Amino acid sequence: MNKLDLTGLRVITARDLEPAAAAKAEQVEVGASALITPAAKDYAYSKRLQFVRAGGNGAAQATTKSSILNRQSSISSPEALLNSAEAQPIKEEIIRNARKLWTRQYVDGNGGNLSYRIAENAVICTPTLCSKADVTVDDLCLVDMEGNQLAGKQKRTSEIFLHLEIYKAVPEAKGVVHAHPPHATAYAVIGRVPPGCIIPEHEVFVGNVAVTPYETPGTKAFAETVLPYVRTHNTILLGNHGVVCWADTVTHAEWYHEIVDTTCRILILTSSLGAPINRISGEKTKDLLAVKKRLGLPDARYELHECQLCEAPEFPQGITACPVGTGCGQPQQTSQPEVEALVRLVTDEVMKALGERS
Repeated sequence: MNKLDLTGLRVITARDLEPAAAAKAEQVEVGASALITPAAKDYAYSKRLQFVRAGGNGAAQATTKSSILNRQSSISSPEALLNSAEAQPIKEEIIRNARKLWTRQYVDGNGGNLSYRIAENAVICTPTLCSKADVTVDDLCLVDMEGNQLAGKQKRTSEIFLHLEIYKAVPEAKGVVHAHPPHATAYAVIGRVPPGCIIPEHEVFVGNVAVTPYETPGTKAFAETVLPYVRTHNTILLGNHGVVCWADTVTHAEWYHEIVDTTCRILILTSSLGAPINRISGEKTKDLLAVKKRLGLPDARYELHECQLCEAPEFPQGITACPVGTGCGQPQQTSQPEVEALVRLVTDEVMKALGERS
């Protein structure tokens, strides 16, 4: 039987299993204490791979995902699936993260939406026109992969197509969260992305961020704007709109909102200090990407050379640490006469205002 040996790895990710699929292997041997990520389990299931623990009795641990098969077979009874024992913790996780988004002021009014792919052709999602402060487990909906509502008392979110396009394009995606965190959305409004090689946590869990052109929310055209980027980016800025993140869980997708918004907030604060931004070196960034790769997270920079990691423009649109129209590290010089003229203008305006008050 064709088998891939991964006993040297402590963490097994979906990317680690790709050689097994390419070689049409049937089994993957892993260490007795190796951690297998959820994405790796999903990938193994999709490729009909079996895990064998080294040092055990040699019996293969089939990645059949019987629970998912059972859920798929019950798709003809969507109400039963939505209200099943296995769906309950997923729904509770969605509600917890909805509350976090509202508490952090990442959503307002009825904004934002969350979802989880519970089966191959079934997604649990939040309803439309409902504040994330008020949404309850009983409000959640079940839809198929075309957006048709299968179960639920409330109407599904109008932006479900955005979630579904991500699930179709990224088999590893299990949870999708869309919100409007203000600092990251500020970047989306100007159509630019935060520079890389700044904050280590951002590099590992988010990394390169993409930004899409604006499209009317809720339309399929809007949903399709993420397709050029979603395979290599788990975090995407939606032009003039907000942010969408995907992950192996809803909780992790919410984490990425926190990370990208914190990064953008720090950069906005840093811009007021009047000093250049210190970048993490390409060598150190390579170390961070190695950690990220072991975690099975996507990044468009994996194939870049060390010297390119922090120098290459961000994809698809770049942002510089200096004003648009100037060269990085080469700030525009202001002549002394220009400075004096500016001071004189400000002084005149201040004196004029004081004179009007008196």
